[in-house]
Amino acid sequence: MRLFLDLFWFFKLEKKSYLLGILFLAIVALINLYQPYVVRNIVDNIHEKTLTMKSLGFWVISLLLSGGLIYILRYFWRISIFGSAIRLSRLLRNKLFHHFTQMSPSFFHNHRTGDLMAHATNDIQAIEMTAGQGVFTLVDSLTTGGLVIFSMAYFLSWKLTLIALAPMPIMAWATSRYGTLLHTRFFKAQEAFSALNDKVQENISGVRVIKAFGQEEAEIDSLRTLSSEVVAKNIAVAKVDSLFDPTIMVIVGFSFFLAIAFGAREVIQNRLTLGELTQFTLYLGQFIWPMLAFGWLFNIVERGRASYDRVKHLLDIEPEVRNSQSSMNESFLNGNLTYSISSFCYPGQAHPALKDIQFTLLKGQTLGIAGKTGSGKTTLLRLLMREFDVSEGIIEIGGIPITRITLSALRSKIGYVPQEHFLFSTTIAENIALGKPTASMKEIEEAAQLSSIAGEIENFPEGYETPVGDRGVTLSGGQKQRLSIARAFLLNPEILVIDDSLSAVDAQTEKSILHALKANRSGKTTLISAHRLSAIEHADLILILDDGRVSEQGTHQALMDRDGWYARSYRAQQLELQLEERG
Repeated sequence: MRLFLDLFWFFKLEKKSYLLGILFLAIVALINLYQPYVVRNIVDNIHEKTLTMKSLGFWVISLLLSGGLIYILRYFWRISIFGSAIRLSRLLRNKLFHHFTQMSPSFFHNHRTGDLMAHATNDIQAIEMTAGQGVFTLVDSLTTGGLVIFSMAYFLSWKLTLIALAPMPIMAWATSRYGTLLHTRFFKAQEAFSALNDKVQENISGVRVIKAFGQEEAEIDSLRTLSSEVVAKNIAVAKVDSLFDPTIMVIVGFSFFLAIAFGAREVIQNRLTLGELTQFTLYLGQFIWPMLAFGWLFNIVERGRASYDRVKHLLDIEPEVRNSQSSMNESFLNGNLTYSISSFCYPGQAHPALKDIQFTLLKGQTLGIAGKTGSGKTTLLRLLMREFDVSEGIIEIGGIPITRITLSALRSKIGYVPQEHFLFSTTIAENIALGKPTASMKEIEEAAQLSSIAGEIENFPEGYETPVGDRGVTLSGGQKQRLSIARAFLLNPEILVIDDSLSAVDAQTEKSILHALKANRSGKTTLISAHRLSAIEHADLILILDDGRVSEQGTHQALMDRDGWYARSYRAQQLELQLEERG
């Protein structure tokens, strides 16, 4: 029952709804006691041959009225208790999603998408069940069970009550034992479901790659194995779950046997009337639900506790990048950009991804970054976005360390075009307006024009209202890149970061986009990383990275005069381009 203590913060938040629900449940339990009393009177009147149509009509009408009142009260307690449980699931899902948005990339490296989805669906559903069905079961079993036992003992026979309830300790021990087993097995079942969920998500997202490599059968076999594990672990849960009801029914049946056997003797000896014994057995019948509910309660709570432990484990993970106590939120991006990094290692890595990075980019200038694959280009840009924080060094904008700027203020002023272009399953217009949902259609069209995608969009049957499909499946790689660039153009940010986002477009389209950059980024800072050096030859400062270090630095002409890696690579690419044009 520890979970109820863990959820006390929510019960306190929704105390009005829960107290009303508990009150209505208690009233229903009291009214239910009246019905066996009516049956008792009717049976005794029949036995004594004193039943009249008038008295029978009175008892029948009173039963109908009590039934109608129970119907109304049950409606209200369900709204109060189950409605609160639904609000808990909404609150936890929002809390989880907000938590996910605060986490650093390393969090998502350690937690797969399918697993996080399982936490936000199955686990929260189990917690909601505890806060709704669990609370109802606990309160109703205690109130109904307590009132029934009191009525049997006080109004009928306390001796017969003790005899009938003698098997109850066996049930308490059994349900406690089953609950412990259920908690362990359900936790493992949820973990297996997370793995299956993740596998399905990966296969759906990567279905084209799977088909291209002819791995359909291998993936089907892998999924079948995972699915079998989920089935096996859920069957293990079901085996424990299935023990609750038979155990309780056997104990209840034995209680009925004792009640009727010893109660019949009490009737024969005139210590109980036939109607009172009937009333006692009806009360004992009502006591079946509290006993069943008690076993069911262990089932619900142990499932909920396993799920709550999983969700709480996620929520307890602290984000690696966060606002400092002295964070600034004012408009600040009006100065030079300075990098001074002695060393930067990714979490858990010993080898530095960047080392000895020193440069200053004046406001309004363009920085070009090039180098071999894995040389640290993307890392250099991600540090500006504060996806990770530098421990040995500093990055400043206008003389202010970015660690002193709130994350929301920093990222709202930076337009980012990543290497991996993610498009949402919505229209082209909505994808372009992602960072500025209030943008007019004219603004969206202008951004598309600047990124050289407008003509192709207009040729689509539905134009800007064309759905792009899951992750932009209906578009080519170059179209995805240009839509991502259009997003950044629409924001017109103070700092624009383009991370190797021109690789999938042809040379002519690249020139058009670069021309638009020059014409529309006057007075604003731009950072471009690229493998195709023609994309950065116009930059005011070019950095060549090699194994995380700056191996060359300067303008295009200065680097060509130096005749190093940049000059050799640039000439090779220009020669390759000329050969393609001739071919």
